[in-house]
Amino acid sequence: MSPHHDHQKGLLITAIGGLTLTVDIPLIRLADGGAWTIMLLRTGTTFVAAMLIWSVWRALSRNAPPLIPGWSGLIVAICYGLTGITFVTAVYHTSTADLVFILAFNTVFAGLLSWIFLRERPRLVTIAAMAIMILGVLVIVGGSVGTGKLFGDFMALCSAFFVAVAITISRASGKDMGFTSLVGVLLPMALAAFMVSGEGFHVNAPWWIIFNGAVIMPISFFCLAAGPKYISGPEVAMFYLLETVLAPVWVWMIFAETPTRNSLIGGAILIVTLVAHSLWQLHDGRKQRGDLAVHHPV
Repeated sequence: MSPHHDHQKGLLITAIGGLTLTVDIPLIRLADGGAWTIMLLRTGTTFVAAMLIWSVWRALSRNAPPLIPGWSGLIVAICYGLTGITFVTAVYHTSTADLVFILAFNTVFAGLLSWIFLRERPRLVTIAAMAIMILGVLVIVGGSVGTGKLFGDFMALCSAFFVAVAITISRASGKDMGFTSLVGVLLPMALAAFMVSGEGFHVNAPWWIIFNGAVIMPISFFCLAAGPKYISGPEVAMFYLLETVLAPVWVWMIFAETPTRNSLIGGAILIVTLVAHSLWQLHDGRKQRGDLAVHHPV
C-alpha cells in the first residue's frame, strides 16, 4: 500500500473516531447516575463488546491485531486505563466546556513528549502555538478558582497527559494499538467494581451508558488508537479537537448548560491556535512531500 493511500486511510479512520467520540459526554450525562456506577457500566460494556469483536475478527482472519502488543502495548493500555478514571471523574467535577477545552491540551503534551523521547524537535511555530495554548488553559483554570471546579480541571489535564503518553508510545512502537485502548478499560473497571460494591449501584437511565460502552466507545477508541500507525501525532490530536468543538454544543442543546465567559475565551484561544497550527502543519507536510517529489522523481 502506498504511503499516500496509508495517509488517507489514517485520516479517515481517525476522523470516524473523533466524530463518534463527540457524543460520549452527553451520553454519560443522560444516564444520570453515580460516577462509579457510570464508570463500571461504561467500561464493562466496552470490554465485552471489544472481546466479542476481536474474537469474531480472529475467527475469520489470521490478521487480527494483538490485544496487547508487547511491553509498549501494556504501558499504552495502562495509560488509556488511567485516562478512563480521570476523564469520568472530570465529567462529575467540572463543566463539559472546561473538560473538552482542557483535553485539547493533549497536543501540547504530545509535542513535548515527542521532543523529549522521540528527539522530534518542534519547529518555532509549534513552540509558539504551545505557549499560546498554555495561556488558554490558564484562562480556563483561572476562571475555576473558587468555584469548586479546580479538581475537575486538574483531572481533565491528567486525562490529556495520559492520552498524549499513549499516542507518543504508539507512534514510537509503530505497532497496531487498536484493541489496546479497549483492553485498558480493565483498570477503571476493576476500581469502579470495588467502589460500587461498597456504595451501591446508582443509575437512572442505564441504557444510555450501555449504548455508549457497547457501541460508541469501541468505535471511537479503536479508530483513535489505530490512527498513529498511519498519520502523525499532531494530525491524530487534530481529530480529538472535534470533541472540543462539538461536545459543548450537544450538551448546550440537551441540558442548556452555557459555558462561562472565561471558559469561552480560553476555549477560543485553544481552538483557534490548534486549527491554525494544524493547517500550517498539513500545508508544510504537503510542501515537503512536493519538494521531495521534485528532487527525487520516480
